[in-house]
Amino acid sequence: METISGMGLCLPYVKTPAPEHFKKHRFRVAKASIAVEQESQKAKVAIIRIGTRGSPLALAQAHETQDKLIATHPELAEEGAIQIVIIKTTGDKILSQPLADHWRKGLFTKEIDEALLNNEIDIAVHSMKDVPTYLPDKIILPCNLQREDVRDAFISSTAASLAELPSGSVVGTASLRRKSQLLHKYPSLNVLDNFRGNVQTRLRKLDEGQVQATLLALAGLKRLSMTENVTSVLSTDEMLPAVAQGAIGIACRSDDDKMASYIAALNHEETRLAVACERAFLERLDGSCRTPIAGYACRDENGDCFFRGLVASTDGKEVLETSRKGSFSLGDMVSMGKDAGKELLSRAGPGFFDPR
Repeated sequence: METISGMGLCLPYVKTPAPEHFKKHRFRVAKASIAVEQESQKAKVAIIRIGTRGSPLALAQAHETQDKLIATHPELAEEGAIQIVIIKTTGDKILSQPLADHWRKGLFTKEIDEALLNNEIDIAVHSMKDVPTYLPDKIILPCNLQREDVRDAFISSTAASLAELPSGSVVGTASLRRKSQLLHKYPSLNVLDNFRGNVQTRLRKLDEGQVQATLLALAGLKRLSMTENVTSVLSTDEMLPAVAQGAIGIACRSDDDKMASYIAALNHEETRLAVACERAFLERLDGSCRTPIAGYACRDENGDCFFRGLVASTDGKEVLETSRKGSFSLGDMVSMGKDAGKELLSRAGPGFFDPR
């Protein structure tokens, strides 16, 4: 028992439970407050939903895109204005078999395209080397971020370079492009083409001794701040890169002018033109994961475009190369890519890409 004093009185005060109807009222008020908060949270819809794969590298690329969007559009800096949506693709689910066994185009993009068309995301961030040459209807890819280093990195704990690997050394890769070029120059190596997984997984397998060496895109290692793992960097003469290697592409719906405007400010035109040239080459060859193809376009010392293209047999015994030079303009560069592809397709002849 407690007392309440006042007006010269000392009256007894006994704490009694709140009436049942008052309890119900408080519950209704609390429930209403929660509902209001939930509605408030729902109202904070992201301005831009970025679709991406869930690998550490894909997420690094999505965050790079987010940072550039915020830098060019300050209103996107508000918390929750940009949301990153992870989408698992077919290519992420098939890890136990070579990519060439599942060569369907769009292996790493199909589900992301579907999410974009279904309005589940607003833009999609891709590694351009994963993007098919034919985009789905109602999807455009008007933006490429500035390209990273296109070269491949050699990584090994037993040799300082490819030339120093002993005969019979096992080199792991998931790329027929790398495999064919390796075998062409170093036929005594044992090159595995089922060395799958993200960068971290491949480095772990290397540390475990499953292979003696591997090759990875230097661009990815840079974006992941993991260049300390690089043993040496291969020149483009030693290993011609994949088409669009090191380039990030941003896609949106063709009828979404707002998103197209947002990402237009991020476009690096020199990268876009170089990628267009390389993809024109790939399109003419109708390339896929089953085809060893490499291509690289860049600006030379005179400001012109220099393009090199390559196709190879899967065993590396035959490698066909060509090059083109022309003005650094979209029309000329696309024409160069197509013409180079037409030449190599003719030189290769039927059956060139059949497994050997």
